[in-house]
Amino acid sequence: MNQAARRIGKSIAFVLPVVMVLSGTLAVTRVPWATSGSDAQVLTAASHDKSAISSDAASRAATPQGALRQRLLNELQSDGPGVALTHLQQEMARTPSLAKYCTSIARSLGRATVALYGGNTYRAQKWSRPVCDTAFATGVMTAH
Repeated sequence: MNQAARRIGKSIAFVLPVVMVLSGTLAVTRVPWATSGSDAQVLTAASHDKSAISSDAASRAATPQGALRQRLLNELQSDGPGVALTHLQQEMARTPSLAKYCTSIARSLGRATVALYGGNTYRAQKWSRPVCDTAFATGVMTAH
């Protein structure tokens, strides 16, 4: 009986923080922070024309964090999520000034991993690591 209770406690201790972070993140995504009396618009990539998307991507790639994001996304496609996440962790240790961008980069890697595996979030979630807190896991869950 004692082992069963201990096993249940360990499971809850592992799952509860992830659930709390993800539910809090998802709850915040629907709050219209900067609207003044009008409904917030939710824009998707499909609502932009192709030239706007490519110019946005080009402007992001011009920054150090954008270049890192693009390099890691390319590595993810060619070498897999494990390599990209390892290089993200190494880059954060090597260049602390990029640490404030770690969360958004890790989320991008999470979304790209889901796309790489054809929408299979279970397979994508297996690569989750504690790099940038739970940002990779959040990216996986938001891609689904």
